[in-house]
Amino acid sequence: MGIPGGWKMKVVVQRVQEASVTVDGELAASIGRGMLVLVGISPVDTQKDIDYLVRKITQLRIFDDQQGIMNLSLLDKGFDILAVSQFTLLADTRKGNRPSYIKAARPEMALPFFDCFVQTLEKVLGKTVPTGVFGANMKVALINDGPVTILLDSFDGQ
Repeated sequence: MGIPGGWKMKVVVQRVQEASVTVDGELAASIGRGMLVLVGISPVDTQKDIDYLVRKITQLRIFDDQQGIMNLSLLDKGFDILAVSQFTLLADTRKGNRPSYIKAARPEMALPFFDCFVQTLEKVLGKTVPTGVFGANMKVALINDGPVTILLDSFDGQ
């Protein structure tokens, strides 16, 4: 395909009872039940990557139905998403012990792309998606529900 291995958008989805982001001791964003979504953006991502991942995230059947079976999506339950940009998801650890972040998009590309990702989520969900503070040293707190943690990347949608 011509896409170097690992050079696509990656997300970590965590089913949570609650999650929050604090910056400089101040609460920046929080949600109750739903998903904490950590987002890593590569320099070769496109709107197609956003659309694929937003569809997967919002339709993942990881919430319990009345029988206690993971059979319902975020859309089914009406829960929230807290989105946090995290360039370290694209870390390359193959050589040595210090991760390389060359596969992560530079901030001038990543910020508008992350904003577009959030806007696309909001359009699908029909509500505001709280976020962390791009580029800040964030303290992310969560109560993982299950735990349920799913790794997704847009390369799967190619």
